[in-house]
Amino acid sequence: MRTLRRKVGERMQWYLQKNFGATTLAYKLLSDYPTRPGKGIRPAFCLAAAAAVGGDHRNAVNTGAAIELLHNAFLIKDDVVDQSLYRRGDLTLNRKYGLALAANAGDALKILSMSPLIDNLEVIGVRKSLQVILEVQNMANRSVAGQITELTYVKNNKTDLEAQDYFDLCENKTCWYTTITPCRTGVIIGSDNATTEQLETITRFALKLGLAFQITDDTLNLSASEKLYGKEINGDIMEGKRTLILIHLLNSCTPEEMKRMKQILKKPRDAKSDPDVEFVRALMVRYSSFENARRVATELAEEARAILVNECDWMTEKRWKNFFVEQTNYLIYRKK
Repeated sequence: MRTLRRKVGERMQWYLQKNFGATTLAYKLLSDYPTRPGKGIRPAFCLAAAAAVGGDHRNAVNTGAAIELLHNAFLIKDDVVDQSLYRRGDLTLNRKYGLALAANAGDALKILSMSPLIDNLEVIGVRKSLQVILEVQNMANRSVAGQITELTYVKNNKTDLEAQDYFDLCENKTCWYTTITPCRTGVIIGSDNATTEQLETITRFALKLGLAFQITDDTLNLSASEKLYGKEINGDIMEGKRTLILIHLLNSCTPEEMKRMKQILKKPRDAKSDPDVEFVRALMVRYSSFENARRVATELAEEARAILVNECDWMTEKRWKNFFVEQTNYLIYRKK
């Protein structure tokens, strides 16, 4: 993971320095999030998927860089919308440099992400480059749609939700740009001609793994140490995010508890008090909402592993296929 992340990190730095120089404020702003320590899941999955089907993982570096640049642009936007305080162990960009500069940095990263996709023409040819661009476009559309759904749930203080509502939300908001698109584009790049069946199978695998990843992330937001997690703890409660943990609680609590829950969730972030947060957390513990989330994440990861082992015999490179098997464990047992 570190090796693949480093390759993509070097490529992102090359594009940043080429377009903005190495000493400008623009470079300082745009390289801030990409140079902070992160998991590097998205580009690593793209490169590993290309290698798993017998391709040269170096041919996927541009695409991995484009996806990671978009990821960092999304993070900047999310931190502004959520009024988050910390990201990857440091202040969020809007807290560090102000809203105006952060917003412009996010826009610049989105635009810059097109450069490596255009440069793919010289690396993987016209047909595959166009396929990859369409995949990234679909990913971006789905991510925006998922974000709008989540914000709408919070704005309307929606409480009559089921687990499937969460899965549908996360499929768009998280899975397509965290696991599905990196895997699909990697298979496209690494194969002579990726089949519809191969792309459908890797999509099902990556969807289940992506859901397990996001559920684990939601759990860490409420249970990990802030130093290790790198973001503020309890942020999801403060923001009123409809996580699987919260949805389980809403479907478990008494009418009287629900009444107070609605009152708390209706409050804007700055109006929520420490007692409000503790009330929600206490109910999550009482109704075993954390345990339910961990169980669901584990089941999804096991289902993802079964798809990989039983249906992906076209992943001919055992070393790289094993990389994905290992990730089904890492992504749910990680501590940050």
